Amino acid sequence: MITSKLTSKAQTTIPQPVRVALGLREGDEIAYSIEDGRVVLMRAAVEPVDDPFHAFTEWNSEADRRAYADL
Repeated sequence: MITSKLTSKAQTTIPQPVRVALGLREGDEIAYSIEDGRVVLMRAAVEPVDDPFHAFTEWNSEADRRAYADL
């Protein structure tokens, strides 16, 4: 069983094996479902993005957005 501690601010770190299993990266959203007294943690569904540069994370700065805004 994988565990983590809860801080005084009700925060916890999602353990690395769980992040890997769910394919979680910084900025991803997490969904929770309560079922029969248990909580199921899952990666939240991502809405499709109508942005031609969405897949190019290296072009994700404010300067890039301004430079390519009129394309």
